[in-house]
Amino acid sequence: MKTLNQYIDHTQLASNTKFSDIKRICNEAILYNFYAVCIPSYYINEAKKLLSHSHVKICTVIGFPLGNTPTAVKTFEAKQAIEDGADEIDMVLNIGLLKSGKLLEATQDIKSVKNAIGNHVLKVIIEISELTDTEIVQACNICLEANADFIKTSTGFSKGNATINAVKLIKKTVKNNAKIKASGGIRDYNTALDFIKAGANRIGTSSGVAIITNKENTTHNY
Repeated sequence: MKTLNQYIDHTQLASNTKFSDIKRICNEAILYNFYAVCIPSYYINEAKKLLSHSHVKICTVIGFPLGNTPTAVKTFEAKQAIEDGADEIDMVLNIGLLKSGKLLEATQDIKSVKNAIGNHVLKVIIEISELTDTEIVQACNICLEANADFIKTSTGFSKGNATINAVKLIKKTVKNNAKIKASGGIRDYNTALDFIKAGANRIGTSSGVAIITNKENTTHNY
């Protein structure tokens, strides 16, 4: 039995994020018992202090939001984030490599980051709005080959957000070999529930409080 709260990565990734925003979302994550906060890497140390007496995990993003920085840069970012106190890493797939047919290079990009962070959770953002269904399947297979822990639908900074159909396609492709994080445009309780029913194991949202206060403390067996 798992409460909806524990599916949520409470997110604040806007370019104008302030220290006061980090304090707010960390306090909200503690109050509403969210699984994690997802924040820019610059603020990891601040979040670590704010969350030191809680079970809330710290997630950050690398290669964000475009994914086309060199592998060495992504790897450095990830290692630094873990050293600073991050528990989980969300990295962006190099979509250009995928679309260029350079699947080995795209796989190695992910694998390098995963190797650098060891047992820490790695989620790969495949940015579904930029991909065809065939490319979504290819991206999933790349993630599996690279030992990613999660496949994440979207950055929330592109032309589209998470979709139920994409989550179902990802689930059909990866089965139980990787988990799924649905992210982008999820702002209410029923939508979050629909994504979980479709196969999502985690929900990335900046609307966590609104989602939970609508149906707070409701328990579901998924």
